Amino acid sequence: MARKEETPNMVERFAEFKELKNIDKTTMISVLEESFRNVLAKMFGTDENLDVIMNPDKGDVQIFQNLEVVPDGEVENPNLQISLTDARADNDPEVEIGEEHTKEIIFADFGRRAILTLRQTLQSKILELQKEAIYAKFKDLEGELVTGEVYQTWSRETLLLDDEKNELLLPKNQAIPGDFFRKGETVRAVIANVDNNNNNPKITVSRTNENFLRRLFELEVPEIHDGLINIRAVARIPGERAKIAVESYDDRIDPVGACVGVKGSRIHGIVRELRNENIDVIPFTNNPSLFIQRALSPARVSSIRLDEEEKKAEVFLKPDQVSLAIGKGGLNIKLASMLTGYVIDVYRDVEENPGEEDIYLDEFKDEIDEWVIDALKDMGCVTAKSVLRTDREELIKRADLEEETVDNVIAILRAEFEEEPEAPAQQEAPEAAQDAPEEAPEETTEA
Repeated sequence: MARKEETPNMVERFAEFKELKNIDKTTMISVLEESFRNVLAKMFGTDENLDVIMNPDKGDVQIFQNLEVVPDGEVENPNLQISLTDARADNDPEVEIGEEHTKEIIFADFGRRAILTLRQTLQSKILELQKEAIYAKFKDLEGELVTGEVYQTWSRETLLLDDEKNELLLPKNQAIPGDFFRKGETVRAVIANVDNNNNNPKITVSRTNENFLRRLFELEVPEIHDGLINIRAVARIPGERAKIAVESYDDRIDPVGACVGVKGSRIHGIVRELRNENIDVIPFTNNPSLFIQRALSPARVSSIRLDEEEKKAEVFLKPDQVSLAIGKGGLNIKLASMLTGYVIDVYRDVEENPGEEDIYLDEFKDEIDEWVIDALKDMGCVTAKSVLRTDREELIKRADLEEETVDNVIAILRAEFEEEPEAPAQQEAPEAAQDAPEEAPEETTEA
């Protein structure tokens, strides 16, 4: 009699387990029934003639076996047939040959091994269910912010655990340069990717993804969370610098001021989270020319020539603005291109002396290697006179060219203007492209 009580007790314990794993009642009943059928099918060879009735309110299960009644001595398969005498003896005195006799099966009567097999089957199915639930949950959360506690750090990745002890993997290439985590430390990131290979969900999180910056602004700026301000574009070089374009749906709200906060109160928290990554907030506009000008801030643009089909922009600036447009290590122009979607080429504005004869560097491709010309153009020198006006040492440093190469270029260009007096070298603005000072994050106003 004690063995018969093991089945309902096991069901009750499973009910507690399902509460822990947050599995709904309908799924619990389905899993229980399927598990019983799988075990019974192995025991009887088939489960087609078995009825498994779950009673979740009582916490028990009833199993019935439907057998065909055959004449005595003609039973070929006891799992499908029963003799007339045995059927009538089993509380069915009026049954006849050819009819169906239903026999109740007490699962606990099959002993501890059968019960152990059932428990193992249940645990296996629950684990599969749990993995499917985790995958479905986090797949819907891709791109959303998540918080985890550092559990273990390896050379290539860090393992985080969320509040429900789900495992989150932060690869090293998805961490911000300078990130260093200690066990037990709380880390914020966005869910970048969720895989489910072989029903084994793998949740990868990122702190370099542009969505991480978006979610941090949504967290810190109520107007963005409420939909009054929209983030139109984001460009990041993690750990270095970022640009974000915002617009307001309410004319009374200054989108840049709202994101920066009073004395930078809102943006400073984001900067700290990003390991002091400088953030430029600029107002978005549908005018691509104006948008590019704002994106190149703090440089002041003289003029822009756009090719909207090719998504290219030629930007002309005064000599002292070129280094500001390029930025330290080329970060400013790179971020501006990422933010606007345009390939931006920066050129010196040579209209200082109208009517002055000049020649574009491309005209010298027969005498100067094309890669040398490209290096000079990248630093803003697009014409022969703009190169000759630039100090020799600056050409060597900013274009990253050998002294002999620079001297050869200067000689070729000067030969083209040999009838004119030698043009004195003009000292460039002190900020070289790679030495331009990094701008502190501040409000960027409309040009």
